[in-house]
Amino acid sequence: MESSRFAPVLLCVLAFLVTICQAQDSHDDFVNAHNGERSQVSVPCLSWNDTVASYASSYAENSTRDCILKLSNTTDYGENVIIGTGSYTGVDAVNAWAAEKQNYDYASNSCAEGKVCGHYTQVVWNTSTNLGCARATCNNGSIFITCNYYPPGNFLGERPY
Repeated sequence: MESSRFAPVLLCVLAFLVTICQAQDSHDDFVNAHNGERSQVSVPCLSWNDTVASYASSYAENSTRDCILKLSNTTDYGENVIIGTGSYTGVDAVNAWAAEKQNYDYASNSCAEGKVCGHYTQVVWNTSTNLGCARATCNNGSIFITCNYYPPGNFLGERPY
């Protein structure tokens, strides 16, 4: 009977943990993480778009079988994808893409030699105004996250801002 006193406390703790995990994958969390980065370079904020999100969700769900890091090859949207493990969240994904900022040189509009920066430049692409993202758990337990941007960005030879 002693353990039954702790059941409500345990339920509250579990509910809190579930809320934390879900909170980092909400529409607002994806948007806020992107807009935090965009504000650092003075580009307009992104808004959540259900049509773009529907595309992202469909692609994420279709990627769970093999969980391979590949783009969908859409021309309608810009796109970032990432695979994580454990409790990898949407905010973690945006932070990883944003971390490429250190590899981007605005003056030459290029990535540092041997480095990647295209995920970052899509996050801050000036003319992208709409965002839709999705997170899905793959059959192997990995986490697949994709964000799509409308209008698309990352055009060769053009600066993101």
